[in-house]
Order: sequence, then C-alpha cells, then structure tokens
Amino acid sequence: MLDIPSRVRVHVETLPAVQNDMGVCDAFEQYAPVGKPDAMNAPHPAKVAGIDSTVPAPAHTVAPVPTASGAAQAAAAHPAAGPHHPHPPGTLLQDRLAGWVSDLTTLHELTERLARTNALDAALTELLRAGAALVGARRGLVVLEPDDGLGPDTTVGLGLARADLGHIETVPRGAMPYGALLDTAAGLPGGAGEVVRPDLFAEEGLDARHREVAARLGYAAGYALPLSTEAAGRLGAAGWLYDEPAEPTERQRHLAGLYVRFATEHLARLLEGERTRACMATVYEELLPSRLPRVPGVQLAARHRTGPRGGGDWYDALPLPDAALGLAVGSVTGAGPGAVAAMGRLRASLRAYAVMEGEDPVAVLSDLELLLRLTEPARCATALFAYCEPALRRITLAGAGHSPPLLVGERRTEYVETSVSAPLGMLSCWEAPSVEFEVAAGETVLLYTDGLLHRTGDSVDRAFARLHAAAAAVPRALRHDPGAIADHVLRTVLPDDLDATDGVEDVALLAARFE
Repeated sequence: MLDIPSRVRVHVETLPAVQNDMGVCDAFEQYAPVGKPDAMNAPHPAKVAGIDSTVPAPAHTVAPVPTASGAAQAAAAHPAAGPHHPHPPGTLLQDRLAGWVSDLTTLHELTERLARTNALDAALTELLRAGAALVGARRGLVVLEPDDGLGPDTTVGLGLARADLGHIETVPRGAMPYGALLDTAAGLPGGAGEVVRPDLFAEEGLDARHREVAARLGYAAGYALPLSTEAAGRLGAAGWLYDEPAEPTERQRHLAGLYVRFATEHLARLLEGERTRACMATVYEELLPSRLPRVPGVQLAARHRTGPRGGGDWYDALPLPDAALGLAVGSVTGAGPGAVAAMGRLRASLRAYAVMEGEDPVAVLSDLELLLRLTEPARCATALFAYCEPALRRITLAGAGHSPPLLVGERRTEYVETSVSAPLGMLSCWEAPSVEFEVAAGETVLLYTDGLLHRTGDSVDRAFARLHAAAAAVPRALRHDPGAIADHVLRTVLPDDLDATDGVEDVALLAARFE
C-alpha cells in the first residue's frame, strides 16, 4: 500500500465527487499521456502557459529518474557519495497521483465558482477568468452566438476595454482564433475542438489587419475553444491572448477542455432562463398599452417594473364616450405565465365593461368580479377604476381591495378617502360604494399597485407614509410633468436597487395631471 501523505489523502476523498461533477470517470487514464511519464511534472517555461498564481498548481513534483549514463557521470563526479540509489518504488506514482488529484481539485473549485453564477454576463466573465488561469493567459474574450439563431448575441472581454474589443471586431472573423470555430464545423460538437496560434507574427499569410491589431493591442499568440456540447449545441467560442509567443501544454489543454465543457452546459441553462425572461417581458409589454391616449385637459404618464417571473400588475387608460377618460390599475395574484395571461384577460374585459357602463365604476368592477369568479375561480385580483370628466375635473372611482389614489398639488398632497372593500374573487358577491371628488387645476392623481409599497420592505403604514412624503417632496419645477412626478416618486420610494427591473414585486404607476 502506498504511503500517501495526509494532504494528498484529503484531496483523494473529494475525487469521486469531482469526477461526478466533471464527468471524468476515467480521468487518470485520459490524463496520463502514454510514453511521457514525466511531461506533466516538468517545470513549465516562464512564457509557456502555466496555471495562474490565483489557482494553485500541483506542488507534488519529482526529479526525473537518471539514466545509466547519468548515474555513471554522477558517480564519477562525486566518488565519495557512493552508489546512486533510485527513488523508492511507488514514489513516482504517488507524486503523479498527487498531481492529478490537485488538478481535479482545482477544476472542482473553478466549476463551483461558475455554478454559483446565476446571470449570463457574470457566468461569461467567470468563464474567461478561470480559463485564463488554466491556460496561463492574461486576456481573453468570449463570443456568445448560439447556432439556433435565437440569441442573445454578445461579446465579453477580459483585460480588454470596449475600444479594444472594437478593434478586434474590425479583423476579419475568420482570421481570429475564435472565428475559425464559429464559422466552420470545427466548433460543432465532435469537431476539431480547439485552435492554437502559438506565434502570430511568425505565421505566413497572417491577415494584415490582424497583424496591425495584434501589434496595437500587444498580443502575439492565441488559443481558442468552442462552447459546444452534444446536448447544448454550439453556443459560441472563447479565446485567450498571450503577450508573447506561447501555447498551453497538453496538460493545460486537457484541463481547460474539461472546464469549458462544464461551462457550456451551465451557460446553456442560463441562456434558456434568459430567453424565457425576455419572452415573458415581451408578452407583458404587449399586454400593456404601448402608448397612452391623448385626451384634452389631461396629461398622462405610466411607469412599470416587472418581476423576474412575470406578474399580474397592470394599468390602463382609455378614452370613453362624451369626452370622458377611464383610468385603471390592478393586480392578479400569482406570478409566471398563468398570472400574465389572467392579467391580459382581465384588462381586456375591463376595457369592454368600461366602454359599456364606464360612468358607473361599481358596475364595471361587479361585472369584472363575476367574470373572474367564472373563468378564474382559483385567482383573486385587486382593481381600481376611475371615470374621469376632464372638462369638469371630476372623478368617480371604485376600488376592490386596492390602495387609494394619491392627489399631488401645490396646496395639498393627500390620499383619496375610499371605502374598504374586498379583492375581486374573495367573496361570493363583491359590492362597494363609489367615491366622487374634484381635482384642482394643475393637480396630479397617482394610481399605483401594491407592489410599489411591498418593494419598500416596510410595514404598510410606513410604506404609505414613505409614498406620501415622496409625493409631497416633488420639486415645484417638475409638477407640470406627470412623467417627471412618477420618476421622482419611484426614485424616492424605491432608492438604490429597490427600483431594479428584476425586483420580486411588480410595480405599476399611472399619473394623470389635470389642466
């Protein structure tokens, strides 16, 4: 039995987990090149890619076994030293095993870091950093260009500024190492798999523009790997640039290949999530008004933020007969495609009811409640509908479990007093009285969904006070513009990252300024 040191035994315990994560069940056999027992343990030349200092290299190395002639020369040079004794049996294998385990441990740590990324841009950056450490490069870039044509297409650089990436993009793509993988079958699953350019300036027929850009940016060699697997297809390519002529060793290429295959699968999962979110955002945008109507006597503005899973918050503004205007905000319980679809159906139905009986907001919401109970029995919804007469600056509104509107003007900032009512779908028959009030010239009515309050993380009372203070603090120079008022309220109520478009809660805000 080999006497493996304790630091090696600790690594050996993690080997099965690493092999399962990386899919390298035959790592030892694949890693050891036949006929080259000492290649991976030999010190690497200074400018030949070695594992970066940020990633520990295997510390277990052994001197080459001397040949017979070498032993004779050593004995002649040092006759007093006596006969040469080779390393004990198994020492070379023990050292080799320690090197393999160290490499696999390094891969495990790098893949763990990559697996913790949950955004596409962060994953691409981590891929470049880890790959640069594995192949000993300082700079690199990854080109994401899925071969299904569905995107997104992007280029991310490491150690390269935007201007540098711009220069590289002026080089004919086929002349760049990654271009050969993107435009040929080499980058497809089962293709050649890598492009090595150890000395660009020594190549015959190097593209003139590539030569110029390489000299300008100060790189002399390149190495590229495809982002492709049988399951994920071809997603793009990653390439790393060396300041001087260099190329990764066989060992480093093997480690980088294992890492990039794992990274491709991770990127494919993130890419699918990114596409789903983009699709949901597009559907959500299409279900909301693309532009607000122009009605004499009223200026309108709307703002909304959609959660990562897509939610059911909505707003609407539609012209009605007799020069009237209907304003509505609401929210459907739940998240995801089902909630978005329910929101679309509810908003379309409210528009129909508003055209038929908009002057009676209670009747509009009663019809909406009946429809919700019959078609969406498992859902509840809050809604507020306001029938506005701009010529008279008079508003009649009714709400179902919804927060009261906020009046913002020169002389007052106050909530409209509305009756307490249950959300739609919670009672066997919804009913609540309407409220009528008048708006002074220059005043703005803010209608909003509960997500604006929930995103603050405060209690309900504190959230209402926060919203009131934000509206009261709108600068006088901005009060003539409902869009500026809405933006000021959002920035004040939701500072820092609370206003991020990927927040948990949806937010819808509708501002109407009466002239």
